[in-house]
This record gives sequence, C-alpha cells and structure tokens, in this order.
Amino acid sequence: MFSALVVLFLTCGAAMATKENDQIIKDNNCETKMGLPCVLEAFTSIFETGTISSKCCGELVGLGKVCHSALVKRTLENPLFKDLSPARIIAKSIQTWNNCLALIDHTVSVCLRI
Repeated sequence: MFSALVVLFLTCGAAMATKENDQIIKDNNCETKMGLPCVLEAFTSIFETGTISSKCCGELVGLGKVCHSALVKRTLENPLFKDLSPARIIAKSIQTWNNCLALIDHTVSVCLRI
C-alpha cells in the first residue's frame, strides 16, 4: 500500500494538480532533482511518521523550497489524500524543510571551520 501511495505521489497527482503547481514543477524540473530513496524518506517524514536522513536533507534542500512546496501541494490535491489535514501536512512540510535547512547549514559551517 505504501509503495502504491508513493508512486501516486510521484506520478498520478500531475493530472489533478492545479495549473500553477504543475507549471512551477515543470519550469523548475522538480521531479528530477531528488533520487527515489530520498523522495520516499521525505514523503514518509511529511505524510506519515518517519525521519529524513542528512543525505536526503541535502537532496531536499537542493530541490529548493519552491519545488518542495509545489510537490507537497500537488500531492495534497490528489483524492487519495483527501482525508489528511492540509494544515497538518503543510506544518509537517515546513518543519521538515526547516529541520533539513538547519542541518545542512550546521554541516556547512562545521566543514568551513575545518
């Protein structure tokens, strides 16, 4: 069931997404910027209960906030996720983003001190 949801997260939501999110995703090549293992970690961290590794945080931050937000919003538009609280998912999305950004910033500053 989980893998089916992830596949839908990656593909099927496109037909149901708003034109705005679709355009953002297309213009920024959002769907090609993260590897599947990290997409799965990010999805679990936001839409279920899970954590995201520092490697995947790096990929998420590399994806960029605009792509991250557009992909989360597009997923929420999918009827499979209609029972989820959009406010809760957006909050978890922001929390995951901020945690990853802080982790990456910390890692960069430690590396620069070496």
